[in-house]
Amino acid sequence: MSVSPSPLTPFPLPVSMVDPFGRHVSYLRVSVTDRCDFRCVYCMSEHMTFLPKVDLLSLEELDRLCTAFVHKGVRKLRITGGEPLVRRNIMWLFRALSRHLGTGALEELTLTTNGSQLPKFAQELADCGVKRINVSLDTLDADRFKAITRWGELAQVAAGLDAAAKAGLQVKINAVALKGVNEFEIVDLVRFAHDRGADLTLIETMPLGDIDGDRTDQYLPLSIVRARLMDEFTLEDIPYRTGGPARYVRVKETGGRLGFITPMTHNFCESCNRVRLTCTGTLYMCLGQDDAADLRSVLRASTDDAALSRAIDEAISRKPKGHDFIIDRRSKKPAVARHMSVTGG
Repeated sequence: MSVSPSPLTPFPLPVSMVDPFGRHVSYLRVSVTDRCDFRCVYCMSEHMTFLPKVDLLSLEELDRLCTAFVHKGVRKLRITGGEPLVRRNIMWLFRALSRHLGTGALEELTLTTNGSQLPKFAQELADCGVKRINVSLDTLDADRFKAITRWGELAQVAAGLDAAAKAGLQVKINAVALKGVNEFEIVDLVRFAHDRGADLTLIETMPLGDIDGDRTDQYLPLSIVRARLMDEFTLEDIPYRTGGPARYVRVKETGGRLGFITPMTHNFCESCNRVRLTCTGTLYMCLGQDDAADLRSVLRASTDDAALSRAIDEAISRKPKGHDFIIDRRSKKPAVARHMSVTGG
């Protein structure tokens, strides 16, 4: 792509976005596509209907929106999907956004990926100033991996992890705890991650989107997982934070860090510092609520970033205190109709 990124307009003083509950919003998660080369059973139905490409923001528009948020105090920017690395020319966006690292306006540019495209892109990501990444990996068993992802190959992700290590990227492995699927493999996942020098974060499945299945069959409280892990390991609470919702412990026997993300059993809303931008320019102030702001129409109506700034301020003024996640065992319907791949994982 030959289009140059929008310049970083200097502003005289640092600004910050503060929601109605006094929380400073400094973390933006941006979904660049709802498409993915996997079809994980807790995330998507097997036969997804994806958004028409015409509805997606262009890479230039994504750069302009992200830059507006950086101007307003966002210090951490995470690129997500779907699978972000399947979007055509996605590295243009990383190169464009890396200028904010150069000015010091942005502290961290990172991404969440399923790892499938890392053999191709890991080194280029590192060259753009990406220091660490999250890689989703729910099992170490090839057949089980195929069953969970439907379309994925474990060997491809393993090659991606090797490519990330070769490029010098720090990796955090994310695993969704799934009842009856990988619940008795989590000890092995801990050892695998820590042997590679990677953190591991465990995540409770969340009621987002229709997945052609029953989430009551999948849901495994991490309180149960933690109790089981304590039969194998010594878990020491530590104050480590990455800016996200995970609470961390150190595993004494391995020396590695283990995180728990518990939106169902113990939500993390009181310290929420983030908002989510979809690939269509919709801003969700809360992962578990439907209230949203249409920034695409403002973006396309004018080249004046002042109007965009006002729209962002208005949206932040509506950020709720927290989500209302519940897995409804009666209706078996998701708490939120949209898929995680649309909101940004």
